[in-house]
Order: sequence, then C-alpha cells, then structure tokens
Amino acid sequence: MHTTPPGWYPDVNVPGTERWWDGAAWTGHTRTAAATQPLAGAPTGRHPVRDGGGRTTRIAALAAAGLAVAAAAVTGFLVLGDDEGGAGRAGPAAGSSAPPAPTASTAAPSPTTGGQEDPAVLVDQLNGVTIPVPDGWEKPEHTLDDATTMRTAASYSCPGDSGDFCYHGTVTVRTASGTDLAEMKPIAEEDVETAADRAYGKDIAGDLIHGGIRSEKELASRSVTVAGRTGYLVRRQITTGKGPGGYAQSLVFPSPLGSETPVIVRFAFDADRDELPLSLMDSLTRGIRPIGDATDGGVGSTVAP
Repeated sequence: MHTTPPGWYPDVNVPGTERWWDGAAWTGHTRTAAATQPLAGAPTGRHPVRDGGGRTTRIAALAAAGLAVAAAAVTGFLVLGDDEGGAGRAGPAAGSSAPPAPTASTAAPSPTTGGQEDPAVLVDQLNGVTIPVPDGWEKPEHTLDDATTMRTAASYSCPGDSGDFCYHGTVTVRTASGTDLAEMKPIAEEDVETAADRAYGKDIAGDLIHGGIRSEKELASRSVTVAGRTGYLVRRQITTGKGPGGYAQSLVFPSPLGSETPVIVRFAFDADRDELPLSLMDSLTRGIRPIGDATDGGVGSTVAP
C-alpha cells in the first residue's frame, strides 16, 4: 500500500501556511508557504524525508497506480483528524464535502557534494538548519531518541554502572515540544537539566552513566544570534561520581523555516579532552545556518577542534 511520504504540505485551514506530514500523521510544525507551484492530488516527484539517524534520503516518484490510494489515505486522515490537538486540524474546505489530498511543495534541498550528502554537514530537514561537522566526528544512522545527531567517532565504556558505550562529544538537534513557553531563555534553562542528565546522569533504564551527577556549575547564560534569529544558551560544568565529568549546553532559537517553533541544540563534551575545548561549542553555534545558506562557515565547511 502506497503512503504519502513525509514533507511540507499546504494547511487547508491556514492559507499561506504549510504543515509537516511525518508519513503517518500531521505534526505541530508549520512554516510560511514557500513560493512554489504545487501539483494537485497526492505528492509526486522526489521529496526529502528523515530516517532514524537524521539523514536525508530520496523517495522515488510514486507510480501512477498508487496516486489514488495515497490521496484517499490522506483524505481519510484529514476528515477523521486525530486526538493529538493541532496535528489533525485540517478539515473540509468551504463548500466542499471533503478536503483535497495535501499538495507537496518543493522543500529546500539538502547540502550535497557531487549528488551525495556532504559528510562535513549535519542536516536537520525538519527544523531547517545545518551544522558543520568537526574533524573526527561522525553522523550515526540510528540513535535511541531519533534526534539528528553528530558525535565523536570513537566510543568508550561509560565509567558508571550502566554498561553503556559513551562518546566524548555529542551534538543533537530537536524541536522543543510539550512546552507553552515562548521565550527562549526559560526553555534553555529548563532543557539544560535534561541535557546534563541524558549525558552524565542516568540512561533510559535508570542506571548511572558516570556514577551520577554530583554537582553543576553554570558557566554561561546569554543571548546569542543563531541562523539569523535571536536565541539563548545555557552552559554548565558537570561534576560526576566517576570519570572527569563534562559540560552540557542547551541552545534554543526560533526555527528559520518561518514559524516560531523553537529549535533546541544540545551539546555534551567530556572534560579534560584537548580536542573538545569549550570554544568548539561557540564555533559550532556560529556555524549553524538555515538550509540553503552557504555563507561563511555554514554549509560545506569543516570545523576543527
């Protein structure tokens, strides 16, 4: 059975706005409609989608026989809606008995080199940003929380009781959800607690990763411009029961896609690592760009420690 691929589609309830379809349901992500020429009916052509590791893949053109099936599936979803609130709000257009199937617009292309994704750039298609990948880092295909992630290539056994594998440096990109906060500062202040706990506190099974967090010290709390938007960062030094401890930072800024949905970039650097100075956090922050912006340190550039 053919399904409508993930992508940005017109929100029939809000003219001039597009909503993200994740392949199974409407999400709360919206943006100002791009200046494109939509095609009627179900999505066709090639559109970017996200896999488990945040990499961009391409969906081949749907066969003509599958178009009606995809359109009917999405139409049925729009009529029924969902129980999550904003994700299924689209309903019949005025004067019609049923809403049209969503029409795909052309999403911003991923940075590529010779037709392949640039290994020196981390791309988050959903949040519309790119981050330069430092030398010696990798982009894993799969992560436990399905966040767009880059990390140091070498792993080691965590010094705590979890038996997990740890990485000396990790950066993840995610969307701020489940919050009614509109200001970037309180979101960053709240999220850095989670960033520290995920990196140096407990794993998903509740086992201590680094012998537990003993204390935290705030090193930075300031406004910062990210991808042309005013955001906020909070950075803390983490002292752990085992190992050298490390640093956690939460960076929050409005999405550059046209909506005000906050984007969160979490940093976790182990302490006492020459290749992970705190200045690298600042360099990566300055290197964040909207997708399609190839200027000065963004797409296609490499950040060395």
